[in-house]
Amino acid sequence: MTRAEFMGRLRRGLVGMPITAAAEIASDYEMHFEDGAAAGRTEAEVAAALGDPDRLARELRAEAGARRWDQEKNPSAAAAAVFAVLGLGAIDILILLPIAMGVVGALFGFFMAAIGLFIAGGAVMVAGPFAGFPGGPLAAILGGLGTMAGATAIGALTAVVTILLVNATVWYARLHYRLLKPALQTQDQA
Repeated sequence: MTRAEFMGRLRRGLVGMPITAAAEIASDYEMHFEDGAAAGRTEAEVAAALGDPDRLARELRAEAGARRWDQEKNPSAAAAAVFAVLGLGAIDILILLPIAMGVVGALFGFFMAAIGLFIAGGAVMVAGPFAGFPGGPLAAILGGLGTMAGATAIGALTAVVTILLVNATVWYARLHYRLLKPALQTQDQA
């Protein structure tokens, strides 16, 4: 494989990453080719030593997603980390994707339930005293506040569980990569 072919495949694999990060990675791999040429190695030898550019791009994307999650704890970073991890292997996608979609659906349901309960609690608190709530106006206000507090607790617990699951997914990706790396290196050398 020539330098141009390798770099083209690597750049295509890095599409979707931040432009500066992708450019920095591409620059690093360009340096590998320059260093190899200075040492008297051919482009094909350097490309073979670096491995499959498509697999390399997937691994770099997964590591970048994990690093972004470590730096920014937000939904966008979580989604990037999870999808980068799922991009590491087709078998993982077939096994983990149905499980992940079920878990994401359940978490989304809990978030929606928390929002609905919070709105319902607010409605009871505001309208209950005027609508003849059983127990009187004070019971309506306290009942509404209690419902809103319960909804806040459900939302907070769901957020904590979501963060823990994203952290577990990133941990799994790193473990997965560390376990596969020696096998992939021996396969590349063969």
